[in-house]
Amino acid sequence: MIKAAIIGATGYTGITLMDILLKHKDVEIKYITSKSYAGEKFSQIYPKFESITDLVCIEENINEISKNVDVIFMALPHGIASGKINNDILKRTKVIDLGADFRLKDKNTYETWYQVEHKTPELLNDSVYGLCELNREKIKEAKLIANPGCYTTASILALSPLVKHQLIETSSIIIDAKSGISGAGRSLNIQNLYCEANETIKAYKVGSHRHTVEIEQELSILNHNNKINLTFTPHLTPMNRGILATCYSKAKNQVKYEELINLYKTFYKNEFFIRIKNSANDVETKFVTNSNFVDIGISYDKRTNNIIVTSAIDNLIKGASGQAVQNMNIMFNLDESEGLK
Repeated sequence: MIKAAIIGATGYTGITLMDILLKHKDVEIKYITSKSYAGEKFSQIYPKFESITDLVCIEENINEISKNVDVIFMALPHGIASGKINNDILKRTKVIDLGADFRLKDKNTYETWYQVEHKTPELLNDSVYGLCELNREKIKEAKLIANPGCYTTASILALSPLVKHQLIETSSIIIDAKSGISGAGRSLNIQNLYCEANETIKAYKVGSHRHTVEIEQELSILNHNNKINLTFTPHLTPMNRGILATCYSKAKNQVKYEELINLYKTFYKNEFFIRIKNSANDVETKFVTNSNFVDIGISYDKRTNNIIVTSAIDNLIKGASGQAVQNMNIMFNLDESEGLK
């Protein structure tokens, strides 16, 4: 059995991790930590877990925890994990960070976009970006996984075949993405209150969302390390969970719709969790809710020579905790879908 710990178990991603790992046949959860609920039973905080687990939230002591587990899941806000993870911990256990601290390879870029000091920049080159469908071989050997963001997972997977095969003008990429409110986390925020978020939709952090540079970094790698700059605009929608990303790009040459469909089906032919739909019209968040699946649809606008790709994920599962478990399965040479079907 794999012994696991969840640091920050009472946020939305922590709850989702608990839900998945408690059903995972190869995992035993040894420790769960919470700053706000230390000393309380998890089932008292979340009654849905009554008669399922008797685990009690404890104060976080990652050095001691790392001596007794095989993997640590860090489900914390950005800026915290970089001050807790070090080489001594990584010698003892594997770490999957669901936050942003190890996703960006450049310390200055991270500190510019996140406005916080990165305390262990020496680990940035050792971390592996845990987008399973693209980095599987590196994940197998990794000690430190940077679990991708939710918007980035939907966007990168939607655009990767086009960028990899150099079919589009990379300067033309525009990503219009919508997220459910759980993507903002569980902390109290006026804009996330029901009366504020219901019956409305709005763009936010236009031109300044932190996931922009994460998407650019990974697509630039696929673009033979040629730098990509793109436009990314997120929107908040009045639903609990889910992300829909609509990605626009200009084709270098006229293409046929059948060629695009074949490209995507070939690119992702061995990927259980990616489902290619008949067109961009066929992708909806409700078809991936509570699953680790990514639905992708492609359409071609011959009139404007634009390729439009839509992708949908559950932001708490494939966009966070499900992908973290998928990464763990790969790291420990398990069936990749274990616990996620």
